[in-house]
Amino acid sequence: MRKYIAAVALLLGVVFIISRMTEVKSIADTLKGGDLRYVFLALGVQALWLVNIALQYWTIYRELDIDVKFSRLIQISVAADFVNIVTPSAGVGGMAVFISEAQRDGHSTGRVTVAGVLFVLFDYLGFFCILAIGLGVLLRRNNLTSTELIATGVLIVITSVMAFLTYQGMRSEQALANALSWIISHVNRLLKPIIHRDYLSEEHAIEFAHEAADGLRELRQKPRNLISPFVVALIGKLLLVLILWLVFLAFQVPYSPGTIIGAWSIGYLFLIVSPTPAGLGVVEGALALALTSLNVPLGAAAVITLAYRGITYWMPLLVGIIAFRWLSHGNQPQLPVAGSSNEPQSGSDQTGMGEK
Repeated sequence: MRKYIAAVALLLGVVFIISRMTEVKSIADTLKGGDLRYVFLALGVQALWLVNIALQYWTIYRELDIDVKFSRLIQISVAADFVNIVTPSAGVGGMAVFISEAQRDGHSTGRVTVAGVLFVLFDYLGFFCILAIGLGVLLRRNNLTSTELIATGVLIVITSVMAFLTYQGMRSEQALANALSWIISHVNRLLKPIIHRDYLSEEHAIEFAHEAADGLRELRQKPRNLISPFVVALIGKLLLVLILWLVFLAFQVPYSPGTIIGAWSIGYLFLIVSPTPAGLGVVEGALALALTSLNVPLGAAAVITLAYRGITYWMPLLVGIIAFRWLSHGNQPQLPVAGSSNEPQSGSDQTGMGEK
């Protein structure tokens, strides 16, 4: 079944790329028209961003006492990002990659799920630091609209719910179970007239609370260690801002720090609240509109948007295909050779990147 799912995901990736070959060619032609020194620098920063994502997971895994090599987390996180891009699953597909690897390696799936929630929470908190500056720039230039405020409000609600559940889990298992049961009961009550059944299971929520609280209890004993994941998340956002700045330099478009931070903040905000995978189609429009509202000429805004998304969207997608294929290949079970005394080791990884 795992091999079948992996094959379907890879097929979706190939079909996705083929269906957008015109866009890929347009991006390639656009990047060729810029100063290649800055283009390659931006690609290098994007590679650092991929490593930074794995580092953020690694700091969280370490605090939850999940033993995974950093090199293997790079592979898993890049593969998960690929799955999130090609499957409209609101991030669930990528999380399934982490859970699948946890099951294979004998780690607690509850703890790994908690790690995923904490990753998103710190990611949002790090983004808020830059978003506050970006909104301040838009407000000062009289460009802040109700659309940005509503999107920010949605993000605040999502982050608040995640922070509340994390806090409840750090308090006790029962507190987390009660909070999840309350949320699930209201979601089921809201959706039952439409789907005529319970959408979420309270029993599964209680089981999850049991596993999750075990990991969160350790965080309660050493809350200062939560600073590291937050700092790494903030660095990740600064790397993306740096890429946008390098794109401005590559195409010799006049800029100010406020223009770069304000436009990037809006683009990333709509990447988060967008209903499409990785904000496809939504981020492009939001970023171009933000740039033009900050006095970047329309033609230059279109070029910058196309180049920036080509680097930050398409590069992770292409690298993710390789990582996902490598990961699925490395998950093949090792069969003992007849007459050999060497038995396959539990949790081994044929790629040589996953020894525990």
